[in-house]
Amino acid sequence: MSPREQTALLSRQRHWRRAHDLFDRVRALPGYAPNPVHYSVLLRHLARARRWSELRRVWLMMSRDDAIRPSNPAYAALADALAKAGSAQESLLLLLHMRALGVAPDEISMNTFVRILKNSGRYTDALVLFNNWCIGRFDVEFLHLGYRAVDLHGPMQFLIDDVFHGKLDSAGALGIQKVPRKPKLVETYNTMIDLYGKAGRHKDAMDMFMDMLAYQVMPDVCTFNTMIYGFGSRGSVKEAEALLANMVVRGVTPDIRTYNVMMTLFASMGDAEGVLKYYHQIGRIGLCADAVSYRIVLQVLCERKLVREAEDVIEGIIKSGTSIHEQSIPVVMKMYIDQGLLDKANAFFEMHCRGKEVSSKNFAAIMDAYADRYLWEEAEHIFHCDRGIGGKREIVEYNVMVKAYGLAGKYDRVISLLENMKGSGISPDECTYNSLIQMFSAGGFPHRAKKLLHKMKDTGFKPVCETYSAVMRAYSRNSLASEAIDLYSEMKASGVEPNVVVYGLLINMFAETGQVEKALDYSNLMEESGITPNHIVLTSVIKAYNKINCWKEAQDLYTRMRNMDGGPDIIASNTMLNLYAKLGMVIEAKAIFDNLRRNNQEDDVSYIIMMFLYKNMGLLNESIKIAHELDNSGLLSDCAAYNAVMACYVAKGNLRECAELVQKMVEDNIFPDASTFQMIFSVVNKINISSEEVLQLESAYSDGRSSAKHAILAFLFSMAGMHAAALNVCEQLSKPELTIDPCAYNVAFKVYASCGEVDKAFSLFMRMHALGLKPDTVTCIDLSTCYGISGMSEGMRRISGLLAYRNSEFSKSLHKALVSYRETGSNDFAAHSVDEVILKFIRVVTDVIESLVKRVIVVESETAIEKGITYASTLVNVRENLLPSEKQFETMEKIFDSGQQDADRLGRRSRRTNQLETEKAQKEVEVQKAMEENLRLRAMVDKKDVHSFSSR
Repeated sequence: MSPREQTALLSRQRHWRRAHDLFDRVRALPGYAPNPVHYSVLLRHLARARRWSELRRVWLMMSRDDAIRPSNPAYAALADALAKAGSAQESLLLLLHMRALGVAPDEISMNTFVRILKNSGRYTDALVLFNNWCIGRFDVEFLHLGYRAVDLHGPMQFLIDDVFHGKLDSAGALGIQKVPRKPKLVETYNTMIDLYGKAGRHKDAMDMFMDMLAYQVMPDVCTFNTMIYGFGSRGSVKEAEALLANMVVRGVTPDIRTYNVMMTLFASMGDAEGVLKYYHQIGRIGLCADAVSYRIVLQVLCERKLVREAEDVIEGIIKSGTSIHEQSIPVVMKMYIDQGLLDKANAFFEMHCRGKEVSSKNFAAIMDAYADRYLWEEAEHIFHCDRGIGGKREIVEYNVMVKAYGLAGKYDRVISLLENMKGSGISPDECTYNSLIQMFSAGGFPHRAKKLLHKMKDTGFKPVCETYSAVMRAYSRNSLASEAIDLYSEMKASGVEPNVVVYGLLINMFAETGQVEKALDYSNLMEESGITPNHIVLTSVIKAYNKINCWKEAQDLYTRMRNMDGGPDIIASNTMLNLYAKLGMVIEAKAIFDNLRRNNQEDDVSYIIMMFLYKNMGLLNESIKIAHELDNSGLLSDCAAYNAVMACYVAKGNLRECAELVQKMVEDNIFPDASTFQMIFSVVNKINISSEEVLQLESAYSDGRSSAKHAILAFLFSMAGMHAAALNVCEQLSKPELTIDPCAYNVAFKVYASCGEVDKAFSLFMRMHALGLKPDTVTCIDLSTCYGISGMSEGMRRISGLLAYRNSEFSKSLHKALVSYRETGSNDFAAHSVDEVILKFIRVVTDVIESLVKRVIVVESETAIEKGITYASTLVNVRENLLPSEKQFETMEKIFDSGQQDADRLGRRSRRTNQLETEKAQKEVEVQKAMEENLRLRAMVDKKDVHSFSSR
């Protein structure tokens, strides 16, 4: 074999031992001439296998036995292997060895050392080395290589000793000729293009690429990949795609790394469509996706929560016979967990994680995804699951479990976790203590958190400012000001300087508790220590001034905030609004509110403050206007905000707007609270409505009946003319979890009657009767309305008969029912019903008059009788509207005229008999009875015997 063939055979060996044996056989051949290239190949094999002792023997055999001076290939191979083995500094010392022997680096060795400097992040040194090589200068002093910078027991100690202990003739360095040169290898250009790109010198990278073309050095796929990545990393995606097209034009076939680079660029921009575009092109051009390709596409799809697309990729990975990359497992698990697909997450884990060699770091990432969703049991399941061979839990998993238990409030389980950790021989680290302290602080256990803080210090860890601030925040939330101050003093004594967060906590704590002087003291102390207060701190100081109504000082701070970046936040603005509102400063408050609206910074609190300011100042129209704006702003998010708007509508008596607001509340899944229902009662009492119905609803609500709230909403919607909403609530009343009482039935009757759904009303009445619920007065009135609308005379007769049997009085609600019946065309029965009621009332009034005449009633009874006569006249008018009859009307007028004369006679007699004091008590009792009888004539039927109604 020729020496070249021997070199090729040596290079193809996969194991260092076979390469070494082959080299010994070649070297033993008769007539073999020692070849420096053969030594270089063998040294590369030994260095990559990290067989340092064999490498030393081969090096000495080369330099002493065969008297071959180390060449550039040998140095390049050894430097590359050392750098890949983690000994980059020792590999650079080979430059000193080369210089001492007078071996000037050729393009291959120079490129190797430049690449080592580049990968170490020493971009400037790499550029200097390259530029020196181009001008023929071999200088390594700028690298500051020293004997103390290397490991004295390292693998290259024998070479380092040659350099630093004078074993080499330094005269060799003087023989190096300064010959300018230009790179000719594509690998050199690739290295320099990548170097310029990583150093941020993109123009120089492009110039190097153009020089490459100018010197007839054809770029390869690595060149284009590097250029594409360089353009893409600075956001020039169009240029990157143009380079890809130019690559194809020049006959350079893209490889899988090309497409991985393109997918990486689009992934960095969050462009899932772009990633999928190049992912699908991989298969179309005959390439096979590798682990990097799958990892990139899964990362993007899972972050975008594209479950179906991600599952398609997973299926493709499984079909290709490869396994999902370990780093992609937590990403897929998090996607499933965030989407609530826990069954799929568990199945994926069982298939790809359980019993597999997955690192503890990735197990911790999966547990953390569960912990963020408060799924501590699932995180615990991952923690205790089977691991692959050699898999063991590390401290990071314990720290995540502390977080999971803390977020879920399972503090008792932390104790057993710590015991488990101790039994496993794992000691808590700084992160463990910080997690525990954060957990107990957030859970409202500041004393336990402080105890752990002291234990952390005793263990040898030094708590940082954030750890102290977590405990101080817990003290602040529990209004333990003295403990917070003690911890502040302890922190300073430990040499930990408080930051703006700590001062902000103390200032806000004192401001919230009304200790304004202390809040201002710590504000001054913070500024004296050189810390500039941020928005949060200044807002806390404004809160303090708000407590004592110092608007001028607060205004100065607010003006200061307006000159800061970002301006005042919404909390500060609302605090100033509240302060101005308390002091009745309308103009100043309006100026802030208008500014908030111009900048789209206002929230529901801003609107509420302005509403109450205008309302308290008597500017009700302006308050209503602000309420309308808030209602239409989309900022209503809780019951308190809705109640504030509703209060303005109630003050104005706007029933319809109140009902629409309540409907919007319910649609937003915000159910009215006690304040809302009180306002509903207030607004319905302002309209002309039967008091019996409102009192019945209030009684049901006060008793806490399950159907009362729904009944009130249905009643409100019906009174406001929102029949569709009322019907919808009535449908909800039929749910089995609600126990319907007579009050709810009555509301449903009313709603169905107002909507013309009389069939549903009658069906509901039969259901009510089947349950043994007794109809009351309101039930009777609402049923009368249904009968009147449907023209059912028999039903009206039964109601009329029931009223006669119960001796029930006539009411306005019943009058409306009769009018409804009249509108159906059944005037005869309606008129007859009114005749009966009028005659009944005449008999009652006549009996009362005769009784009063006989017993000489006091003057107060005149008012009651006059009211009764007036109401009777109203009934006459009703009769006249139903069935005009002059004869009957004249008859009734005569009757009531005689009643009026009797009343006059009674009045004269009563004035003449004021002296009869002995009978006064008896007379007052009788007058009271007469007044009660008169009031009963104006009320609806309040009671009714269900058995009597059924028999009739």
